[in-house]
Amino acid sequence: MDTVIPEHLKKEYPYTPKSFLTPWGVKMSYLDEGTSPKPNQAVLFIHGNPTWSFFYRKLIPRVFNSYRCIVPDHIGMGLSDKPLDYSYTLKTRIDDIEALVNALGLTRVHLVVHDWGGAIGMGLAVRNPTLIDKIVILNTAAFPSKILSKRIAFCRLPYLGPWFIRALNGFAWPATWMAMHTRKLTVIEKEGYLLPYDSWNNRVAVNAFVQDIPMQSNDSSRKTLEGIEVGLNQFKNNPMFIVWGGKDFCFNDYYYGQWRKRFPEAKALYLPDVGHYVLDDCDSAVLESIAQFIVN
Repeated sequence: MDTVIPEHLKKEYPYTPKSFLTPWGVKMSYLDEGTSPKPNQAVLFIHGNPTWSFFYRKLIPRVFNSYRCIVPDHIGMGLSDKPLDYSYTLKTRIDDIEALVNALGLTRVHLVVHDWGGAIGMGLAVRNPTLIDKIVILNTAAFPSKILSKRIAFCRLPYLGPWFIRALNGFAWPATWMAMHTRKLTVIEKEGYLLPYDSWNNRVAVNAFVQDIPMQSNDSSRKTLEGIEVGLNQFKNNPMFIVWGGKDFCFNDYYYGQWRKRFPEAKALYLPDVGHYVLDDCDSAVLESIAQFIVN
């Protein structure tokens, strides 16, 4: 059954999703908001796990008067289809976004990435370097690391981890408070984040994302991620803005340091008291600074 936005949530998420049928016959939901001077140019927002396009709801209206905003929900996430037998791997995630970009005829995008969106978005970029203009990095990674939060490591335990995530919503639900630090999400915001993940079946991709974290050399997505890491160097001359929440339980300051090391010329804004859900935990001035970086 498709996830439907209830009326009382539409004030928080006042958008009309569109659908794209991937080459594999699965429906991807995405937002296509605003306009650009050239329709083939857009801002491409890539979310992670366990969020969906809802994560970008506050940034979109600050940008859509200047640029077309394309905001997909990954397959299995948000309002997209949630097949139980899909290939939920990093490579497939990149394939899905690339197919959407091609179908929409986009030839130049500003890229905004968060969480798993970093690997997916930069994976798209490495495949299509001339597609990418400005890049906004929000608490994410696009390179292998040996560091893994104990909380996430628990969710990767055989049998127990998947059961915890899918039976108890033990990943998306805790994130509604663990990913915040300066304030608490409102009841409506929590409901919005959890809306797509209301059953065992609908949490299939939340679990799959956790299991796909490539920690070991023989993990299925390790070579894909290593290839992305090698390709990052070609974006040293792209305008980049790194906005980082310092109270992130998952992507801690080690990852921030890695981005700064790889892109020393990038503009950076370190927010010491902001959690993993950066765009929800920061103040409006930070949202405005991101928007100004994109549109100017």
